[in-house]
Amino acid sequence: MNWQAEGYILSTQKHGETSAIIDVFTREQGRHKGLVRGGIGRRMRPVLQPGNHVRVEWRGRLSEQLGYYTVESIDSRAAELMDDRLSLTGLNAMTAMCQEMLPERETHEPIFDVFQIVLANLHDIDVWPALYIRWEAGLLTALGYGLDFDRCAATGRNDNLTHISPRSGRAVTASAAEPYLDKLLRLPPFLRGQAGSSPEDILDGLKLTGHFLETRVQWNLNRTLPDARHQLIERLIAADIARSCIP
Repeated sequence: MNWQAEGYILSTQKHGETSAIIDVFTREQGRHKGLVRGGIGRRMRPVLQPGNHVRVEWRGRLSEQLGYYTVESIDSRAAELMDDRLSLTGLNAMTAMCQEMLPERETHEPIFDVFQIVLANLHDIDVWPALYIRWEAGLLTALGYGLDFDRCAATGRNDNLTHISPRSGRAVTASAAEPYLDKLLRLPPFLRGQAGSSPEDILDGLKLTGHFLETRVQWNLNRTLPDARHQLIERLIAADIARSCIP
C-alpha cells in the first residue's frame, strides 16, 4: 500500500550507514514515521531538516510497518530561519511538541492547519508567540483536555473572565477570582479573542498551556515537557519579549 501527502519534517534520525528514519507531520496521515534510503547523504540532508515543508510518498507492504519514504522538497523553512535565533527556537519548540504530544498515525487536521499558520508567521515576533500559545491550547483540545474560556465556573457569567482554575481548566471572573489570586492562572485577553498581546500576556499564556499540558497529558506518562519548549521561554525572556519569569 502507499499514500502521498505534503507535510513537515519533525525529526531525522540516522539509521544504519546511509539511511534515516524521519518523522513527518501531514494533514491527512497525522504524525507518521518512515525510512529514507540515503537520508544522511549530502543531497538529502538539507531536505530533511526539522521544519522543512516536503512532499512525501510512503510505501509499505502492511499499514503497520515502518515503511519507506521518498521525499521532495517544497521549501526549506529551517534554512530561512537560520539567522533568526528566536524564530528558529520557536520552530524547534513546535516540532518537539508535535513529536511529544501527538500519537503517531492519528489525524489532527485543525492542529496541522494552525501549525502551518504559526510557521508562516515565524518571521514576525509581534505575532507568532501568541499564535503558538493558541496552537498549544488547540493541542489540549485535540487530546481531550480542552480549556473553557467562555463562562465562569463559579458564577456562569461570560464577561470579565480573567483567570483559569488550575484544577478544572475553567475560566473565572475577576470578582470571583479575587480571593484566590495566588491559586489561579491568569487568562491572557488574546486567548478570548481580544486584539494584541503584552509581554506579560505571552508569559502567562505559556504558563497556562504549559501547566495543563504537563499535568493532564505528560503526568500520566511520567514525562515532562520537551527541553525545546523550556528553551523557547528562556529566549523570549532574554529577548525581552516576555519580561518576567515563569515560576
